[in-house]
Amino acid sequence: MAAKDTPGGASTSESNKITDWVKPGDTSGEFKRQQSSFRNWISREPGAQFPPEKGRYHLYVSYACPWANRTLIARKLKGLEDIISFSVVHWHMGSKGWRFPTADDTDAAGENVIPDPVPGHEGVTHLRDIYFRVNPQYEGRFTVPVLYDKKTDTIVNNESSEILRMFGTEVGIGVFLSWLLTYSHPLPLASQFDDLIEDKYRKVDLYPAHLRKEIDEAHEWHYDKINNGVYKSGFATTQEAYERNVVALFEALDRAEAHLAEKASEGPYWFGDQLTEVDIRLFVTIIRFDPVYVQHFKCNIRDIRSGYPALHKWMRHLYWNIAAFRDTTNFLHIKRHYTKSHTQINPHSITPVGPLPDILPLDEEVAAVPGVKA
Repeated sequence: MAAKDTPGGASTSESNKITDWVKPGDTSGEFKRQQSSFRNWISREPGAQFPPEKGRYHLYVSYACPWANRTLIARKLKGLEDIISFSVVHWHMGSKGWRFPTADDTDAAGENVIPDPVPGHEGVTHLRDIYFRVNPQYEGRFTVPVLYDKKTDTIVNNESSEILRMFGTEVGIGVFLSWLLTYSHPLPLASQFDDLIEDKYRKVDLYPAHLRKEIDEAHEWHYDKINNGVYKSGFATTQEAYERNVVALFEALDRAEAHLAEKASEGPYWFGDQLTEVDIRLFVTIIRFDPVYVQHFKCNIRDIRSGYPALHKWMRHLYWNIAAFRDTTNFLHIKRHYTKSHTQINPHSITPVGPLPDILPLDEEVAAVPGVKA
C-alpha cells in the first residue's frame, strides 16, 4: 500500500551505492524497496501546517520514473497546472542520483525539463541538494516525486501514492490510516483545492466513496505483484529470486487481463465507467512494459501488445484519448533512463531501438495477433 510505494533514488551512503539495488551480501537476491521519509499532507483543516495555496507548492519529478509519473497525471486530471508548478530532472541517474539538466543538455527533450526553478535554489545541481537543504543529516534515498513548499523551504511529502491522493482529496494521514483499518464509516473526502480550480475539475473524483474499498484492494496486489514486481524481477541477483518474482508478475498480469476483459462491456476503465486512482497507478507500469521491462528487466514471458489484448486496449485508450496520460508520458526519458542508468544490468548502456512504435495506434495490432486469429 501507500507506505511501501517508494520510488528509486540514490543513497547518501558510499557503502550503499545507487547501483546496489540488492544490498551486497544479501544472499536472497531480492530487491527490497525503501519506505518514504517525508509524509506530511496539504490540508484545509484549521491551523494546518500546509494549507492549499496557489503558487506555494512545487513538484519535482522524473518522466522516467513511474511513481513520479502518476503524480503528474493526477495534477493534470485535477486541473492543478496553475496551482502547483513542476519541473523535471534529467533522465540520467548517476552516482549522486537525479540531477537537474543544464543549458548544455540537448538529449532530454520535454516540458519543464529545466534547472531547479525554485527561487533561492540557484546553484543547486542535484535533487539530493534539496534533501540536504531540508535535513543536513538525511540518510535515505533521494527519490522522486518531491512535493516542496516554497514558502517554508521544506519537503512536504515524497511518497507518490500520498501525493496522488492529496491532489484530489482532503483527509489527514492519521484519519486515513485509521479508516483503512476498519472501513467502518464513510470517509469524508473533497478536494482541498476545490476553491482554487474550475468546476469541471471539481467533478473529477479519483477515489469515489462507493469504490474506496475495492480501490485499496486493487492497489495492494497491483503494487506488490506488478508495479514493484517488475523491479523485483529486474533487480534480482539470483536465478531463484528472478524466477519467483517474474512468475508472480505474470500471474498478476493474467489476473488483471481477466478483470479488464470482464469489465469491458461496462466501460474502458478498471471499474468500467469510472476513472480512478487504479487506472493511473497501473497505467504507469503497463505503458513502460514493452519499451523497457520486457528486455531490460527480463519480463519476457509475454509482452502487452501481443499477449494481453484487454490490457493493451485499456492502456491505449488512456494514452490516446486522455491528454493527462499522453502528455505526461515521455518515451525518450523512459527508455534512456533505465538502459543508461542501470549499468549493473546493462553495463554498456545500449538503448534498444525497439519496439517500434513505442505504443501502437488505437486501431492497430501487432501482426501476430491477426495471424493467430486467422
